[in-house]
Parts: sequence; structure tokens; C-alpha cells
Amino acid sequence: MATQLIQRALPNLDFPVLSYINSLFTTSSAESDPDDDPVSSFIRPLLESESANPISQDEIDRICTECANLWQQLGGGKGKEAAGREPAKLEVALDMKRQEMKSKRQAVTQVVDIASVVKARESQVNMKALEKAEAKLKAKLEKRNARSLYEGSKLMQAQQSKKSYEELFLEVNPLQAVGSGKGKSKDIHIEGIDLNFGSNRILSGATLTLPYGRRAGLIGRNGIGKSTLLRAMALREVAIPQHISILYVQQEVVGDDTPALESVLQADVHRSHLMAEEKELNEQITQHEKEAEELAAAASGASEEEREKQHAELRKLERKKDDAMARIGEVQKLLIEIDADSGPSRAAELLAGLGFSKADQDMPTKAFSGGWRMRLSLARALFCKPDLLLLDEPSNNLDLNALAWLEDYLQTWPSTLLVVSHDRSFLNAVATDIIHQHNERLDYYKGNFAQFYATKSERAKQQRREYESQLQYRQHLQAFIDRWRYNANRAAQAQSKIKILEKLPELTPPEEDDVVTFKFPETDKISPPLLQLTDVEFGYTKDKMLLKGVNMDVGLDSRIGLIGANGAGKSTLIKLLIGELQPVRGQQSRNGRLRIAYFAQHHIDSLDLNVNSVAYLQRLFPGLTEQQYRSHLGAFGITGMTSLQLIGTLSGGQKSRVAFAVLSMSKPHILLLDEPTNHLDIEGLDALMDALNVWNGGVLVISHDSTFIHTVCKELWVCADGTAQKFYGDVDEYKKIIVSGNKTMRPTQV
Repeated sequence: MATQLIQRALPNLDFPVLSYINSLFTTSSAESDPDDDPVSSFIRPLLESESANPISQDEIDRICTECANLWQQLGGGKGKEAAGREPAKLEVALDMKRQEMKSKRQAVTQVVDIASVVKARESQVNMKALEKAEAKLKAKLEKRNARSLYEGSKLMQAQQSKKSYEELFLEVNPLQAVGSGKGKSKDIHIEGIDLNFGSNRILSGATLTLPYGRRAGLIGRNGIGKSTLLRAMALREVAIPQHISILYVQQEVVGDDTPALESVLQADVHRSHLMAEEKELNEQITQHEKEAEELAAAASGASEEEREKQHAELRKLERKKDDAMARIGEVQKLLIEIDADSGPSRAAELLAGLGFSKADQDMPTKAFSGGWRMRLSLARALFCKPDLLLLDEPSNNLDLNALAWLEDYLQTWPSTLLVVSHDRSFLNAVATDIIHQHNERLDYYKGNFAQFYATKSERAKQQRREYESQLQYRQHLQAFIDRWRYNANRAAQAQSKIKILEKLPELTPPEEDDVVTFKFPETDKISPPLLQLTDVEFGYTKDKMLLKGVNMDVGLDSRIGLIGANGAGKSTLIKLLIGELQPVRGQQSRNGRLRIAYFAQHHIDSLDLNVNSVAYLQRLFPGLTEQQYRSHLGAFGITGMTSLQLIGTLSGGQKSRVAFAVLSMSKPHILLLDEPTNHLDIEGLDALMDALNVWNGGVLVISHDSTFIHTVCKELWVCADGTAQKFYGDVDEYKKIIVSGNKTMRPTQV
């Protein structure tokens, strides 16, 4: 109706303008604004601006009045027939004045040359009306965004509200499930698993298979989603049967006044609840017996009516006592099944194996450092003996001493174990199966890591041979077809070959592993000595020296591996070398031109988690282009959009790569690395080892990774018994000494 009125008044009006006017009166109710008035903001200025065929003011008022009435009848743009339709939008701004006609009038439906119209005259659009419309649209969008932000903040608050260990334990492993698994299979086989982390797809149609009693190592690239899979399993987001108990070691124990031994005992929530219930039932039975004796004594001198009442009360007490006796029998049976009586001795054995002495076991958990609280978390998990134990890089917080014990202990683990680790030596000692997570799927290999690597390499070679054979066969068919297709004598044979070629399955090349390379810049030569400690003694308190008689020289050709128990002084020795700590006695010397790069054990704490990797490098080392920063990060495996993600969203291994990229930007002469292998995946470890082996600077490294030490280090130093001395042997010999019990382990107190 409105378009007909306008078209009668302006017969030469462009078709896009008519379409736009029509859309104003048929806008969906979801998008219309009750304050919008297309008559005053668009139609009246359009009629008044027409100069080719001027319209009288009375005619303009009449058309505008009819259009306004129509607008009101439609409810302010909420036409029924328009529900769900989007208003048309002009792609190019139009001149509201009509172009002078050089010939006869053109039909309304004729195509208009928009470019010539715009070029010929200046725009006469009502800018105030346009500004008003855009302001309304902006307000709408801001209101919508504010609503989305509010919803998002509620989700974040829900995510951040963490449950206590006991609540989470009982939610995942209900008390009613204790003993429910008798006679049921504890094998895990789940098909069609789809798993996402935010917008990232982790698994797509994957199959999870874990036979009961097997020890599987889960490996894969940093950021592929291994920890995400473990968390999903721990929370039963992956449909693991309810009768299978699960425990996931992720966070360190919260420090409080609870003794270490008691903290381990409390970890088995089922044991604690059942023992508390047993105690309560025993108290109830004792109370019922006492009340029964009092009633029996009072009944001897009572009247017959009173005796009847007392006998009724006695019968009630007997029933309550019988119920309590029956329940206590069930509870004691469950306690026997979970081996509750041996709890204290098992807990003490676990703590001793992880380096806690008898005195340490009685100390409160708040007296231990973060690394030792993680050991306590590991002891708690091992104590619970779940049907499925999930460990996420347990070797990261263990020294060689505790790691050797853990390898030996897990070899006799009776139930199912799934462990994420990049320590090849650990996987070789513990794993009976390897699960390779990649390309949104899980691939399975029998044997430890060494067997996996051999099998995977052989499988890749076989796939490559098959691919090349199939490709050669296809090329042979295609060559025959191309040669004889149009030959009358061979045309039938060519057609036969075409049919064979069309029936062959689609040929896809075998997957190629991404090659990761680290690169440290060549360092300039400087004359020795570079770093020296001579007869150094150091202690955090004057009455207790941690290190005595240390003599060490680090040069450009040094490849030193520093090993020993946690708390023996390894990190302290590095801090003495860089000058962060001053010796109590002895001499500490350093070349004035020397540049040192120090990779701290808790390097993540030094990163700014609220910026991306490129911005972080720009802040520390300004003056380069963004492409140069991204190229440098790419040399350490931080490629593509990963370099633009917030550092806080990266995996532990990716954060380590960022830290190495920062170290290399300083162009050091000597690298001091404290546990550099933590969190790095196997490809990253290979790249780091290769880079260090070809680098011309000096390296001193603290590590518990036997493969890394054996590959990089030319000499070993052991921190033990209050000193640091050169060890004439390899890391395997040192581990044998540990396992045989010739070395003791003591934790560091805070």
C-alpha cells in the first residue's frame, strides 16, 4: 500500500528505493523498534527532495498521513506477513534527486546505474535522521552484548565455584557403589566419544578401550587435549560405568594443620565414612544396651500396667539394636573388602617411598613446599586404590630418587592405570600399552614406549609403501587411458581401464608427523673463566649449611647434568651461580661480558598469562615487527593462531615453548635449565635435545628425565650429603643405587 502511494507520486523512483520502503513496512517484529518512524525520518524527506517532478505540500502531507496510519495499523512495523523476514538494505547510497531524463521516461523496473547517479550529484540523505537510526541500532547492539556478557559471567562464576575434595569424590564415586562391582566386568570400552574444549574439537567419534589391570600411557602433542580427556573421564563426562571407581591426581594438597599421614588416610573418603559410621553404630548399640538395663531394673518394682509399657519399650530397643547390629555387619564387611585395617601401614609405606621420613609424616601439610604437596597428592591417590587411576604427568614433581621408586611401585599396580607422561624412560618401565591421541582420535599399541615407537615407525613405512604402490598403479592406468583413449583399436580397453580407475577407493596420502625444531642463536666467544664457584659454602640459616666445599666451573663447552634428591640443593646451586644467592664462605666469580639465560622450575609463574605470546615478546624485546616475533615463536613450535592466544589458555608444554623462545631472544652464552622437560611433549623434547646438542654455548641442567640427561649431558654432578660432586657413571647406574636403597630422601620444608 505504501509503495503504491509513493510510486503514484514518483513514477520514476528507483526500484531499490521502492524495495527499501516496502521493507520498512514489513520488518519482523523481532527486529522492529517501536520508536522508529519511517514516515518522518525517510518518506517525507524523500518527497520534499524531489526536484525533477515537484510535489505540492498538500499532496506530501496527504501521502505522509496515509503512510502514518498504515504504520500504526501494522503495529509499528510488526506486520503478520513479514514475520521472520529481514528488512532489505541499500548496498549503495542513492541520490534522492532524479537524474535529468535525456530521452523518454524509463520504466520503474528498468535497471538504474547507481554509480552514475552518485557521481552526478551530491547525496541529499537526511543525515540527522541517519544519525538517529544508527544511534538506536548501536544502543540495541550494546544492550544485546551486555546481556551476553552477563550470561557469560554467570557461567564463569559457576566454573570457578570449586567443590571440596570430599564432595567431588562422593559425587564421582558414590558411597552406595562400594561393593557394587562384584561379578561385574571392569573393562572399559566406549565407542563414539565426541569431546570438545570450548570451540576446539578434542575427539570425534573416538573409541576408548582400557582392559582391567592394564597400564596405559597416553601420549600426544602439547595442546592436543590429553588433560582434557582425563578430566572428562574423572568427572564421568565420558560414560564410564558407575561401578568402576575413579581417581584423578590433578591439584596439590591444600596446606593446613593435618599431619601428612592423616591426610593420606583421609583421602579414601569411603574408608573414612564407613569407619565413622561403624563408630556411630557401636555407640548406638552401647546406648541401647544401657537403656535396656535401666528399663529392666525399673520393671522389677513396677505395677503390672507399667511393666507392660516397659516391655514394649524394651522390644523397641531390641529392634533398634538388631537393626544397628545388622548394619554394622554390612559396614564391617565393606571395610574388610577395602582393607581398611592396613590403612595406616600402607599410607606410611607410600609416604616413605615418596621420600617422607617418619618425622616428616607427622608434620602438618602446610609445612611442605608445593612440590612435596604434589607428592602427597600422589600418595593419597595410590592409597585409595581406585579401579581406574588417572595420573597427569606425575614425574613433573618427582626427583630421580622418587621417580625410581614410583616406577618400581606401579609395575605391580593391580587395577587399571592411565597416565599422561612424556618421560620415555618412565613409560618404558611402567606402560603395558600406549594410546596415541592425534587427529581427534585414539590409536592403540601393545607394549611400552620403545615398542610403540618401533611399531609406529614400521606402520608408517608400510602405509607409505602401500600409498606409493597404489599411486603408481593409478598412474599406470591413467597413462594407458591417455594414450589409447581415442584409438579405435584400443578404445574398448581404454574404457575398461576407466571403469577400473573409477571404482578404486579415494587415495589419501599417509599422515605425516609435524617436525618441531628449536633453535638457539649462535653465541659469540668470550674468554674463560665464565662461571666459577670455589670452596663455596651456603645455608639458609647459619647453624645449618646446605652445601659445603663446592667447586664448579661452567664454560661454553660444558654439558653438565645436576641430579639428586629434592631438597639436596640443586636449585640453590644454580642460584649461587647466577648470583641470586651469595655464599656464606668461598668465592663466586662471573665474567663481566657473560649473558646467562635461566629457565626456572616454575617458569610459568614468570609469564604474563593475560597477553598473547607475540605481545609478551614485544614487551620484553621491543623494536621488531610482528612477523619477526611470530617467526621466532614458530621456531619453538608456537605457530599459526597459537601465537595470538592468551598465554593463560595455552597448555603447560606450550607455555614452556614460549619460555624457551624468551630465553633465546636474550642471545645467552650459558643456559641454566631447572627441570626444562616438565610439560614438554615428546616432539618438543626431541627438538630441545637436538638444539642443545648443536648449540655452541654452555649448558647446566637439572632434570629427572633419564633420556634427556643421557642425550644432552657429558658429565653428571650429584647433590647429596651437603655437597655437590662429580659422579663417574651414567644416570642408569645412579638409579640402580637409588632402588637398592643406598640413598635417602628428605623433603624441603617451607
